[in-house]
Amino acid sequence: MPGGWTGLVLTALVVFLISDLLLSFFGPGGATTISYTEFNNQLNKGNITKIYSKGDAIEGTLKNAEPKPDGGKGTYTEFDTQRPVFAGDNLWTTLQQQGVEVTASPVVQQRSFLANLLISLAPMLLLILVWVLLARRMAGGLGGGALGRKAPPKPVTAEAGRRTTFADVAGIDEVEAELSEVVDFLKNPQQYRRLGAKMPRGVLLSGPPGTGKTLLARAVAGEADVPFFSASASEFIEMIVGVGASRVRELFAEARKVAPAIVFIDEIDTIGRQRGSGGGMGGHDEREQTLNQILTEMDGFSGSEGVIVIAATNRADVLDPALLRPGRFDRRITVSPPDRDGRAAILRIHSRHVPLAGDADLGQLAKVTPGMTGAELANLVNEAALLAVKRRQDAVNERDLSDALEKVQLGAVRPLVMPQAERERTAYHESGHALLGMLQPGADPVRKITIVPRGRALGVTLSTPETDRYSYTEPYLRGRIIGALGGMAAEQVVYGVITTGAESDLEQVTNIARGMAGRWGMSERVGRLTAVPSDPQGAYGLSAAPTTLDAVDEEARRIVAECYDEAVRLLTEQRARLDALAAALLEAETLDEEAAYRAAGVPRKTLDQA
Repeated sequence: MPGGWTGLVLTALVVFLISDLLLSFFGPGGATTISYTEFNNQLNKGNITKIYSKGDAIEGTLKNAEPKPDGGKGTYTEFDTQRPVFAGDNLWTTLQQQGVEVTASPVVQQRSFLANLLISLAPMLLLILVWVLLARRMAGGLGGGALGRKAPPKPVTAEAGRRTTFADVAGIDEVEAELSEVVDFLKNPQQYRRLGAKMPRGVLLSGPPGTGKTLLARAVAGEADVPFFSASASEFIEMIVGVGASRVRELFAEARKVAPAIVFIDEIDTIGRQRGSGGGMGGHDEREQTLNQILTEMDGFSGSEGVIVIAATNRADVLDPALLRPGRFDRRITVSPPDRDGRAAILRIHSRHVPLAGDADLGQLAKVTPGMTGAELANLVNEAALLAVKRRQDAVNERDLSDALEKVQLGAVRPLVMPQAERERTAYHESGHALLGMLQPGADPVRKITIVPRGRALGVTLSTPETDRYSYTEPYLRGRIIGALGGMAAEQVVYGVITTGAESDLEQVTNIARGMAGRWGMSERVGRLTAVPSDPQGAYGLSAAPTTLDAVDEEARRIVAECYDEAVRLLTEQRARLDALAAALLEAETLDEEAAYRAAGVPRKTLDQA
């Protein structure tokens, strides 16, 4: 049972015992209840010395003790009884004759105004007291539950241990150049003040996940050799409104004490979203109060304090404009995935402590990993090292790196035994993808084909570009669609039926075709406008007028239909190559780039055509 509930139960038990004790002390005590007949007998015997009456209830005292009625053990002198309403005896005359002292009180006793006021307010005061008690316990015990025991606030301290520097960062040289100014300001602030220059109060690092935003913030702190305060934005959000704001004040107060320092807030979009974007209560109000407190703290900085805020986010587009205005996060740095040379440098950094065999070519590995981020490359090297350990090797060789890349990009091998007919259908499906990729001018080279089940797929065709691409032409995108439809087209050409194996292909095709028609202006009917949201999670039906969205869907259908017809035509014309490639794939199960082109009879130079 949580500590807060235990305290409440014990408190209620103590109050009950005290109340029972007081009631028993001020109550009637040990009086014995007797019948009215017994009362008359004792009265006629002259054994009653005094009575107390309130309405028909009678309490009294005997002169001499009598045995308890109904065979009870012991005797009694204090008694109480109830006079029946129908009793017609002359009780008052008898009491006077026996010399009994009589005391009475009115049935309805009028209380004072103060007593009535206290009695009427008592329930309300009790509810207020309980509410205050619960609110204090909830605010103080958030670490151990809503009603947990109050815990001391978590200390905000600079991180110790080995410092990260720019030597641990690679592939994002342009970002390092931007942040070197921050490092120089923290090392030599007087040079900037002498010329009246002010360093940005906040630096916002934005980019896809895994590109090294947190690593960059640590590197800045390590290069400048200043305290580094790290916090995730989600740590500020709690159920009780006001807790997040107090934690922000604590964080910034600790940073000012040891200035110059760096305050790093990760995933700031958790609390930095545009205000007024929702109508919720509770957490929504808490998020806005926390954001307001961050804005206030950053406004309160002066140039001499030497405290710089670095924040990271994957969604800079949803941040509140007040957070991005000059004077707060007034410098925005985009951290993009590395290029080929950057990937090679990142691989060298992450393999510094990994022994590499002579045939391990990191440059070639960087060439076939376009689009991979620093975190993905680090995971790739680690997977290769794990494979080398599993194979009881002394160093990581080229095979380990290749197998690790397959595992990362294609998924782990799945031990699934397929019937021969299913294997043949899968071989033709993957051969259709690969052959159309080989035949399309300007298409990405086919690196590997396999019909070994991996992940959720029964087979995979891997194609990667020779160089990094930053923009795409309409013919290239149409070639991507034709290649993605190659599996379905091959099944149609060979078997005359379509199976469910093309589900993921159709998802890819739908996204590309909708982008061509509704985002990139590649449709004359829709025009040069954006009608489809760039955010995959955006509301598609609210992004444009219904008629425009209908036109986008119709154009996407037209593009896909034209590409599918082209895929079927090409595979029908190249049926001999399709059969040869499928046969080679059935025999070897996995074909690398050279073996695939040789089996299909397609010269490699075709890939260089525009």
